[in-house]
Amino acid sequence: MVMSAFNGGVESNWKQMKNFGLHMLASRLFMVFATLLIMSVNGSSYMFGLYSNDIKSALGYDQTTLNSIAFFKDLGGNLGVLAGLIYEIAPPWVVLLIGSAMNFFGFFMIWLSVTGRVAKPHVWQMCLYMWIGSNSLSFPNTGALVTCVKNFPESRGVTIGLLKGLIGLSGAIMTQIYHAFHGDDTKALILLIAWLPTAVPVFFLPTIRIMKVVKQAKELKVFYNFLYILLGLAGFMIVTIIIQNKFRFTRSKYIASASVVVILLFIPLAIVIKEEFSIWKSKKQALKDDPEVNVVTENPLIVAASEAKPTFQTIFGLKNVVKQPDRGEDYAILQAVFSIDMLILFTATTCSVGGALTAIDNLGQIGKSLGYPTHSIAIFISLISIWNFLGRVLSGFASEILLTKYKFPRPLLLTLVILISCLSHLFIAFHVPNSLYFTSVITGFCLGAQLSLVVAIISEIFGLKHYSTLYNVGAVSGPVGSYIFNVKVAGRLYDREGLKQMAALGLTRKAGQGLNCSGVQCYKMCFIIITAATCFGCLVSFILVIRTHKFYKGDIYKKFREECISIENGMDLAEMAATATDGAAAASGVTGNNVVGKI
Repeated sequence: MVMSAFNGGVESNWKQMKNFGLHMLASRLFMVFATLLIMSVNGSSYMFGLYSNDIKSALGYDQTTLNSIAFFKDLGGNLGVLAGLIYEIAPPWVVLLIGSAMNFFGFFMIWLSVTGRVAKPHVWQMCLYMWIGSNSLSFPNTGALVTCVKNFPESRGVTIGLLKGLIGLSGAIMTQIYHAFHGDDTKALILLIAWLPTAVPVFFLPTIRIMKVVKQAKELKVFYNFLYILLGLAGFMIVTIIIQNKFRFTRSKYIASASVVVILLFIPLAIVIKEEFSIWKSKKQALKDDPEVNVVTENPLIVAASEAKPTFQTIFGLKNVVKQPDRGEDYAILQAVFSIDMLILFTATTCSVGGALTAIDNLGQIGKSLGYPTHSIAIFISLISIWNFLGRVLSGFASEILLTKYKFPRPLLLTLVILISCLSHLFIAFHVPNSLYFTSVITGFCLGAQLSLVVAIISEIFGLKHYSTLYNVGAVSGPVGSYIFNVKVAGRLYDREGLKQMAALGLTRKAGQGLNCSGVQCYKMCFIIITAATCFGCLVSFILVIRTHKFYKGDIYKKFREECISIENGMDLAEMAATATDGAAAASGVTGNNVVGKI
């Protein structure tokens, strides 16, 4: 369809194709596609259960030490304030580049340590490597996801759902790719995590940027098409996991399943090409119908220079910490951090997300203690990843529909999700037969839903001006909860029970010997405590529902509708001419303002 529209000589067609290519690469929808691919390989923190036993056995750690490393993984993955502050003063490509460098260094050093290619590191060094590697994940989250939300403010719930959803699904995606490359060699998985999430953001550096907000008529329809494709991908992953559970996959079968996954990930590009071609044709037609249109020579790839440069005072708001704006207005960083709403949200998610992360980080050991085979543990990890995706996506789309149509507040949906998550903890505590399958589904779905909802709630209550930092401030609750429940509760109770079992057998633990525990008692008391804490988080979250009831009954997107440019299909005539002229100039070599040259 696209090729048939280029009617002319060879040279003319080539020039038109080049102009269209520049237009598409500069478009907001292509940036969404690029962000989808970045997010699809950015969830390696959810794969810790696959290679944690390699770290434990290769380096001779007990469970408390392994859980300490897992805590630094959660701390790094959720402590993204540094990425947010860098985003305040630097363009998104800088944030993405720093994240790629950190990812490669952190996980490459872990791979060298586990495979014995370097001397056995101290525990603090392993914790540092894990923190660096996991902290790198917050940089794509900030540089790509926050940029998308700022470019689509009225569709933030949908945008957040899609992008956060793919982070959740990326664990299953990476697992399929890992099996295709390396079979069942879990140590090689660490090397894959080191290079693949490093390479993808670097490839798309020029396309991730803040653009002028333009409301397009088919914008929401395009996002729904993306959703259908990703749901199809999730469905394929579920069927694949079921088949892999029943039959032993060969390397060639893993390669086939991974190929299908990659193809499905690239199908959204076809939607982008089709939609952008329609917009590009309308620009050409507008110029043909009205050649006298006033041309505004604005480069679409550069943020407007007229924007005031941020200062320390405007970013942090030191003079107005106590005097806070109305909900929905742009809070300074310290105004938001010290607000009661943020304190409530932080407390609720510390209890709920911290418990969920503890379940995920210990899933390998939980499965082993309850007698599940190794291949079943890999299935649990994939199930968590898939349902994490569904939780993120469905909560994003559902909360947006409920909010716009019925004024159903997102904090209330968050409260309900936290309440449901208590079930998964009780399944582990009392070990219902085959309960880890249900636990994987509930934990993955509820964790994903909570993360998407919290991110959207922060953007709505505290505004988008300093969203890059505030988004990451809210994420700190995860590692705080993980430290409390994972290190101080789960690790210690597991080791205590393991020592009891060794003593009952008349054995003594030797220095450097790993410590293992078998049976339901290994995690029973731990998850009873986590269930109680999650119920408390549910009650705290309901306080936020009461406090924000009036705010969510109003029109929270009113100011964005007043600020954005409303058009039927694309941009207004002036912007059409500007982009078309810029693209034509770039194609003929008059100007250097092309996609690659202006990082």
